[in-house]
Amino acid sequence: MSIVVTGATGQLGRLVIEELLTRVPAAEVAAAVRDQDRAADLAARGVELRTADYDRPETLADAIRPGDTVLLISGNEIGRRTAQHGAVIDAAQAAGAARLVYTGVLGGPDADFRLADEHKATERLVLDSGLPYTFLRNGWYTENYTALIPVQLEHGVAGSTAGGRVGAAGRADYAAAAAEVLTGAGHEGRAYELSGDRAWTLAEYAAELSRQSGRPVAHHELPAEANLALLTGAGLPRPLAEILVDVDVSGIARGLLAGGSGDLARLIGRPTTPLAETVARALAAHAG
Repeated sequence: MSIVVTGATGQLGRLVIEELLTRVPAAEVAAAVRDQDRAADLAARGVELRTADYDRPETLADAIRPGDTVLLISGNEIGRRTAQHGAVIDAAQAAGAARLVYTGVLGGPDADFRLADEHKATERLVLDSGLPYTFLRNGWYTENYTALIPVQLEHGVAGSTAGGRVGAAGRADYAAAAAEVLTGAGHEGRAYELSGDRAWTLAEYAAELSRQSGRPVAHHELPAEANLALLTGAGLPRPLAEILVDVDVSGIARGLLAGGSGDLARLIGRPTTPLAETVARALAAHAG
């Protein structure tokens, strides 16, 4: 019986593996990946590698085994995720997995912005499967913004959030919560609403980036159509750009990603990483 992490070479998956290795022996952890070559470093540390491709359900039969606890990290191919996640859920059910943990979205069934649709559909599939489960309803990652720092330093921070607050947290915080749920007791049948301790606005984010960088960083509040034109003009596919604008307008502007439950800090046993710290790390990484 192993703790199986799907998408283990992704940004969140790698952090979860790192957290798990501080809690359990490497022999108890299995990394389910599309390309085992990308996980050679994990294998060198004693983590078992299993091939798992969401788009090839036949690969999942050996990726999940009886008694495994499975972390299903949501895929990143918007529009295809419900079928992909369903294949993993079916494989976990067929194998007799002990529990399935799923990384969904803050608000769960109450989230009515478009990005939440596939997460809600996946939660329904998990419930219908009869598998023991835990839902990790992740809020926004602070890195969704800090990854764009080079652009923001030149052009400012743009969005269509109408001053709404986002309860973002660092990706490592969400990884630590996942590791706690995967290794700890008392989490079966629970749904955790995960967000940072303090929600902030894009204007506050721009001000913090300006303070730390020493450069003026403007905040531009844009109408939805102008924001969509900006994103597509920067090279984003229109369907993805539409989803992101809808997150701003239908999610953040309406307070649906502000969070405030305190679940994340309770799970990880410490305050969530402050915005200033994540910005500082990102600036240092970009400078390096």
